[in-house]
Amino acid sequence: MENRKEGEIEDMPMPLSPPTMGSMQIAGSNGFGHNIEFMSQAYLRNRYSEIDIEDYTVYADKDHPLPIFLKFEDVEYKVRSSQAASINPVRVVVSKFASQLNLEQDKYKEILKGVTGSTGPGEILALMGPSGSGKTTLLKIIGGRLTDNVKGNITYNDIPYNPALKRRIGFVPQDDILLPQLTVEETLVFSAFLRLPSDMSLQQKYAKVEMIMKELGLERCRHTRIGGGLVKGISGGERKRTSIGYEILVDPSLLLLDEPTSGLDSTSANKLIHILQGVAKAGRTVITTIHQPSSRMFHMFDKLLLISEGYPIYSGKARECMEYFSSLRFIPEIAMNPAEFLLDLATGQVNDITLPEDLVASQGTADSDRAVIKYLQLKYKTHLEPKEKEENHRSTKAPQQLQLAIQVKKDWTITWWEQFMIIMKRTFRERRRDYFDKLRLLQSLGVAVLLGLLWWKSSAATEAQLRDQVGLLFYICIFWTSSSIFGAVYVFPFEKVYLVKERKADMYRLSVYYVCSTLCDMVAHVLYPTSFMLIVYFMAGFKRTVICFFLTLFTILLIAIISQGAGELFGAAVLSIKRAGMMASLVLMLFLLTGGYYVQAPGESAILWRSIVRMSKQRRLSDSAEFTFV
Repeated sequence: MENRKEGEIEDMPMPLSPPTMGSMQIAGSNGFGHNIEFMSQAYLRNRYSEIDIEDYTVYADKDHPLPIFLKFEDVEYKVRSSQAASINPVRVVVSKFASQLNLEQDKYKEILKGVTGSTGPGEILALMGPSGSGKTTLLKIIGGRLTDNVKGNITYNDIPYNPALKRRIGFVPQDDILLPQLTVEETLVFSAFLRLPSDMSLQQKYAKVEMIMKELGLERCRHTRIGGGLVKGISGGERKRTSIGYEILVDPSLLLLDEPTSGLDSTSANKLIHILQGVAKAGRTVITTIHQPSSRMFHMFDKLLLISEGYPIYSGKARECMEYFSSLRFIPEIAMNPAEFLLDLATGQVNDITLPEDLVASQGTADSDRAVIKYLQLKYKTHLEPKEKEENHRSTKAPQQLQLAIQVKKDWTITWWEQFMIIMKRTFRERRRDYFDKLRLLQSLGVAVLLGLLWWKSSAATEAQLRDQVGLLFYICIFWTSSSIFGAVYVFPFEKVYLVKERKADMYRLSVYYVCSTLCDMVAHVLYPTSFMLIVYFMAGFKRTVICFFLTLFTILLIAIISQGAGELFGAAVLSIKRAGMMASLVLMLFLLTGGYYVQAPGESAILWRSIVRMSKQRRLSDSAEFTFV
């Protein structure tokens, strides 16, 4: 990534006069207002405090995570606008060619416009701002989830991002991505078996899971399914705590959380932030996006980065942000939550807020909100950004042993076979309710009995009767082709989010997931066709010899397994539930038309009939010869 800035903020036309003294009123945790005396110059002198990196040089203790000192400077990110992102392949090629010639600069939308900050072990950095300001985008860039179209400088212990950091970063998305059919205990146990080092015994891994569940208050719901969608399960707060436990189970050095308090009541949200405080005090670096915390929650944060329209308007200690804005003469007229006050400033909504003299004249106009945001961005660029960059360059450089340790890629904690056994067991437990579904069993057995009654004791003595049996065999092939394709085509589209999340954390090899998914689904694609043929074969009067039965069964199983593979291929190719179903329907119709039942080659039926008659004559001759010999 480059150290480059685009789109500098234009200077305001009005003169800026720095304030000297004043007072402001904020709401503390008790809800009552109180006065704070301030002086802008004294604030700017005392707002920075260095993190003592030397205290973290002793990191060899395996019971503590490796400390990570994060610095990011001038981070920019832009995406293509909807007009440029066309599905027409010709337009895509032309657009790429034009972008290389810098002909489509206006078709990019800037999400982040130069964000700078830093944090270290033991601290909670809160990313605040209105919706669409770029908080989640910045979090994904820091976590290595976004790499394209990113500019700026991001270092971890003064080292740029590298694949070795994947297992040292824990990422908790806003939407909890957990397998819904597993219980809370099963989710954490399987994660422990996959991610904890192999030198830990099973008892130690179980003990760590027990400790995490106790710390997060998950003991009461340990045997309850996670749930989600149409599956009943645990509550939203319990699901969020399970997601956090899923990540901190392996002691990540950097923990990133995307709006962890969304959808929670105030009590659950406060408890969650208390848990994050304990996580940070254990030597981890915690960064979280948060929308509108309560007063009590706000005072739990160590650092704050306030973003408005992709550009920061404050960066520093959370407890000093009110003092900074009061130095700019933004003073609340009534007692209010500090977070509410900050979000009002970030959106330009300054009702019940005293403004600087430079902005009073612009109030009441159509661009008053925009003028407030521009003013705050310019003040940040003038007062805070130089200090923040100076602090990043002035701070003590990370020791060499920390720089080397952050670049060491961890080996797989367990072997391929051990991963296979764990993922196989987890996949089977997740899908076993689908495998042994009563409706699925009733469908298989019911269709088998119905076909057996319709073709009861059929024979191949005449050409018409032979055609009846050919029709039955054709229907059986189409039935299991459609069942297997539609049973497998939705697997990868449904599990894509889980696979991407776990692969980002390097939990297991991709080959392990594919083999386990295919073999587990093969259980149903072998069990149901076998029970189906046991009923149909003997009721329909097919040839009752061991060889013929097993050859027929083997052919049907082969059709089912190949159809399963084709369904998985179509699902993995499009990764869309709607498109995967359409593609499977199209392929199935092609199979129907080209199966040879509706359209046959000239003389094909006559040739088939003559071959059957010839084989029956040879069999009668051999039987008569054996009788004569006896």
